[in-house]
Amino acid sequence: MGKVVIDGNSLTIEEFIQITRWRKKIELSQEAIERINKSRALVDKFVDENKVVYGITTGFGKFSDVVITGDETKELQRNLIISHACGVGEPLSEEIVRGIMLLRINALAKGFSGIRLSTLNTLIEMLNKGVHPIIPEKGSLGSSGDLAPLSHMVLVMLGEGEAIYKGQKMSGKEAMEKANINTIELTSKEGLALINGTQVMTSIGAHTIYDAMELSKIADIAASLTIEALNGIIDAYDIRVQNIRPHEGQINTSKNLLKLLENSSMISRQGEIRVQDAYSLRCVPQIHGGSKDCFKYVKEKVEIEMNSATDNPLIFYEDEEVISGGNFHGQPMALAFDFLGIGLAELANISERRLERLVNPSLSNGLPGFLIRNGGLNSGFMIVQYSAAALVSENKVLAHPASVDSIPSSANQEDHVSMGTIASRKAMEILDNVRKVLSMEILAACQGIDLRGNKGLGNGTKIVYNIIREKIGYLDKDKPMYEEINKCEEIIKSGEIVSKVEEVIGKLF
Repeated sequence: MGKVVIDGNSLTIEEFIQITRWRKKIELSQEAIERINKSRALVDKFVDENKVVYGITTGFGKFSDVVITGDETKELQRNLIISHACGVGEPLSEEIVRGIMLLRINALAKGFSGIRLSTLNTLIEMLNKGVHPIIPEKGSLGSSGDLAPLSHMVLVMLGEGEAIYKGQKMSGKEAMEKANINTIELTSKEGLALINGTQVMTSIGAHTIYDAMELSKIADIAASLTIEALNGIIDAYDIRVQNIRPHEGQINTSKNLLKLLENSSMISRQGEIRVQDAYSLRCVPQIHGGSKDCFKYVKEKVEIEMNSATDNPLIFYEDEEVISGGNFHGQPMALAFDFLGIGLAELANISERRLERLVNPSLSNGLPGFLIRNGGLNSGFMIVQYSAAALVSENKVLAHPASVDSIPSSANQEDHVSMGTIASRKAMEILDNVRKVLSMEILAACQGIDLRGNKGLGNGTKIVYNIIREKIGYLDKDKPMYEEINKCEEIIKSGEIVSKVEEVIGKLF
């Protein structure tokens, strides 16, 4: 497998995942190298001329009016990193950390940051060799960039901090030695270039949106299984209905449902059993579709941010000008990630309502209460719905937007902050809850199908049913349900369901 060429302008979310999750290696394009060297030459010129330029020959934030002499430049940059490494909480996962490193490399490759090529190559070597700095998840306001967490990344470049290398936690110095990577000494502008940006929130958000788009297919699959377990009415998914309200997500969801349910003997038509279904069945295209439209928007914003210069000041070497602006501010992503959390939460909201219809004998069109034959002695899926309801309620709290909050910092110089990193972390937590709720629905739907007599499933749903039943059996008496839920979640995480379904019925939207 060849390396992914990093040019600062064309990284896709699919390439991003290949590098972060599947450990594909990278290299800089020749054009990026030329831009980096030209940008650095201008920084060196300004330092030689003792020109007063923010972040190059001055302090930071409220200390921007303090001029730093040439002799103090290296100490200034080192102090910036060690003083800003204030992150707290659990470490971010290795794939998130890889994403942070990759996105910082890609931003610096644009040539607007003034970093030395040798310094950037150190970060590239760390990524390619698997030296992953330990970066705490909390401590960023998401405005002067993700300053605190990105500083933990840079500590390891200096031979300090902590890292994971080949699965082992060790000091940053030891990790660099074991990987045979030379540590660095920062010089003018470099510390600021490495930590002034939105790469932490964007890495978390990029992984979340990638997984959300896959999980939306699982939501359609779960809904289709439930439709069969409840003898749902397929007329509501008629493409003519969707075409006269042509939201892309709505149309695509209906197409998915119709492909998954094609040739099913367990669906009904309007008037055969009842005239219409409840909204949690009838409005799947509209509700799932709304979330898909949300995800499409967020993906577009993420790919813009992945290929942007987000530090400060920015070096425009062709004009020999340095401009102090605000590209580090995370507001565009904060709003997008809050939206992402809401879009995800809705997939769990409707899934739990479908699950309730499966377990409630007043709503399930003839299925036994809580999907168990010998009810009373056995509780069946009773508490599965409790657990799903708890996760859905938690999601409602997590979906409250982080971006509406702001706390001034740096003596009110940084007087509006985005909280974008909190927004991205919340969206990822919601995603995890949604996956669990969908696992519960899939299990309950398969149980309902068995109780209904499994008269013949659709072209897509029968594949999913068989995958589940290969690993998780029919529930004839009570057992620890967390084991079954965890198994189903692992099946979803593996990607097996979507890949095998798409092999047979074609690409899902």
